[in-house]
Amino acid sequence: MTPIDELLAIMARLRDPQLGCPWDREQTFATIVPYTIEEAYEVADAIERGDMSELKAELGDLLFQVVFYAQMANEAGSFDFNAVVAGIIEKMLRRHPHVFADAKVGSVSEQAQAWEQHKAQERAEKNQQVAPGLLDDIPRALPAMTRAMKLHKRASRIGFDWKHAADVLQKLDEEVEELRVEIESAAPQERITDEIGDLLFVTTILARHSGVDPESALRHANAKFERRFGRMEALAKAQGRDIKDLNLQQQDALWDQVKAEEQKPVKTGI
Repeated sequence: MTPIDELLAIMARLRDPQLGCPWDREQTFATIVPYTIEEAYEVADAIERGDMSELKAELGDLLFQVVFYAQMANEAGSFDFNAVVAGIIEKMLRRHPHVFADAKVGSVSEQAQAWEQHKAQERAEKNQQVAPGLLDDIPRALPAMTRAMKLHKRASRIGFDWKHAADVLQKLDEEVEELRVEIESAAPQERITDEIGDLLFVTTILARHSGVDPESALRHANAKFERRFGRMEALAKAQGRDIKDLNLQQQDALWDQVKAEEQKPVKTGI
């Protein structure tokens, strides 16, 4: 028995109506979704930390999510794990004719363009009965920042885009000013929420124009804030103080000290 066959057998046993696990038996496609999203983020986290041992474990957890869905679909008579594998094999062969057939591409950008053309053709064939909108098939369940990136990337295909990052920066300044006006005028919360949403959306567009994944950038910023705040706590403790008892000016002084420490050049050599 191969490892994947053993994993499939374990999943089937977990879902067995008589001998299975009560928790696994009661799960549905909808209840498993949050776990799938969490596992995908844990994979990303392991990669960003460069922890290969943890990455191996997290990829196993993510694979188990696929096996779980396939088992439930098999029970419903829809499809099984082998059909999932066959489907992705067929898709990869179809979308890579420059590798598995006679098509030729001259550069990475040409290959990316060909990939998008294949996807567009697939969407058109899938929606032959109803003409789909350009943005219709972008999943609504994606993290908001990731979905914003995909929405604007798709719209840019028809030229609805700024040409340069500098143009987006100008728009970002406009959005900041509009938000400032709403806040200073004590506008209703829904208007402030709307302006903050616009600001975040344009920030995502700026990230795309700069070749930056906004989700990764924000995770990096989160990790940096967490690291610096932890160092602030340690510095306060070393001074015999609790950071909770410090006023904002004192906390800011610690924050500046931490930043200064990080900016010190690293000594090299013997």
